[in-house]
Amino acid sequence: MDRAGGGAMKAAIALTAALLLGSCARQRTLTVCADPNNLPFSNRAGEGFENKLAELIARDLHANLAYVWWAQRRGYVRNTLNERKCDLWPGVASTVEMLATTRPYYRSTYVFVTRASDRLDRLTLDDPRLRHLRIGVQLVGDDGVNTPPAHALARRGIVANVRGYMLYGDYRRPNPPAAIVEAVARGDVDVGIAWGPLGGYFAARSPVPLAVERVTPWLDDSQWPMVYDISVGVQKTDLPLQREVEHVLESRAAEIGALLDRYHIPRVEQ
Repeated sequence: MDRAGGGAMKAAIALTAALLLGSCARQRTLTVCADPNNLPFSNRAGEGFENKLAELIARDLHANLAYVWWAQRRGYVRNTLNERKCDLWPGVASTVEMLATTRPYYRSTYVFVTRASDRLDRLTLDDPRLRHLRIGVQLVGDDGVNTPPAHALARRGIVANVRGYMLYGDYRRPNPPAAIVEAVARGDVDVGIAWGPLGGYFAARSPVPLAVERVTPWLDDSQWPMVYDISVGVQKTDLPLQREVEHVLESRAAEIGALLDRYHIPRVEQ
């Protein structure tokens, strides 16, 4: 090959390399905000179902997946999405007004978790047995902002036999919200009332056989729902991403349903 031909080939190789580098530089990145210690939803090892959902969305959008890790405490949205530190939150109540939310990809419910050997089936919030059983309920704080089951029990005067388990829990231990299910298994309480994904996931992994039933009535005192639609949330102004994610959720609905089943997420028909 003469010198001119060799020079042309080098130029072509250099151009190809530049184009490839440019393509890599333009590779889209989808940044997800998630809790690093909150199974079954997410953890830093990527073991939660919201991790798996984020991977699916990123793959369908031909994007690299990155995370901003933030413990889900009060101020979570303010410190993550609203600070533009990330693009989406894979599991937010559909009614949250601080975000733009997709159509729900599942609907879940609060559940009663009991020891299977106790045969405490068919419980409802109005069941007279609840006045005598030891009950564990998830609490958010001591300022009145608490979970719907906590308000429902208090409204019925069921207080003295109730023990609170903080939803945020001791963050030094793995998956702190699991404490209420573990308390049922140990016999510390007879009934745990927990958010469905937590109750279903940890009950399925308990060494002590546990039973899980949805809490009814689904709406207490016309203001405390036990059932919530769950969506993917994005920044309020990012409507293009909202539409892209909705398309993925719709086209992958069967796959997402199978994912939720693998994690024993109780679901209520929408």
